[in-house]
Amino acid sequence: MGQIFHRSTNMVSRISIYGAVLIIAALAYALYAIAMSPWYTNVGVKLQQPVPFSHRHHAGELGIDCRYCHTSVENSSFAGVPPTQTCMTCHSQIWTNSSMLEPVRASYRNDTSLEWQRVNALPDFVYFDHSIHIAKGVGCTTCHGQIAEMPLTQRAGTLYMSWCLDCHRQPEKNLRPKAEVFDPFYQPPSRLHAVTVDGMEFTDQLTMGRYLRKEYKVASLQYCSTCHR
Repeated sequence: MGQIFHRSTNMVSRISIYGAVLIIAALAYALYAIAMSPWYTNVGVKLQQPVPFSHRHHAGELGIDCRYCHTSVENSSFAGVPPTQTCMTCHSQIWTNSSMLEPVRASYRNDTSLEWQRVNALPDFVYFDHSIHIAKGVGCTTCHGQIAEMPLTQRAGTLYMSWCLDCHRQPEKNLRPKAEVFDPFYQPPSRLHAVTVDGMEFTDQLTMGRYLRKEYKVASLQYCSTCHR
């Protein structure tokens, strides 16, 4: 019986199979790159806000404590968006004629809220509690990045589940003394910069983190129901 297919068909078959595998791999990589890109995650993207509020000026240069504006951050799941009255505590006395702050003054005059765009917005099916993280020694900059250096607020992390789990698996990598939680310029311990906790000096993060994890009773919570309720 004669050969049905020409011998070159074998080469065509191999090229087709290998090519399909390469195309699938390239497509998977492209989808991953898109999923991790600022276009999709909003990392590093500055959203349009009613007022160009600068954390660098307020928290960094003026040294205003985070809790002055985010009043519920220590006892609530939500950090709290400051009401206009909080802004006017200062701006009824300073920069009173600034055109940039007219939306704030209008909000105060008309008793209407400013419509801020949430920078670190989580999906509705995700539960996050600010208060418990603060109580366990997780600093603001751990999740929000170098906020005191941002002239306009932007997202520092993807907020993906894998991003959260990286910390939940090894919380000691990110723990700091509770007294330093709100310090936007906090630096973790190193050989050149010791951090003192309970009278003891630490020169590396993991050693201090393990100590704080035990002292603060930090559990490595990885159950689905921890965040998905």
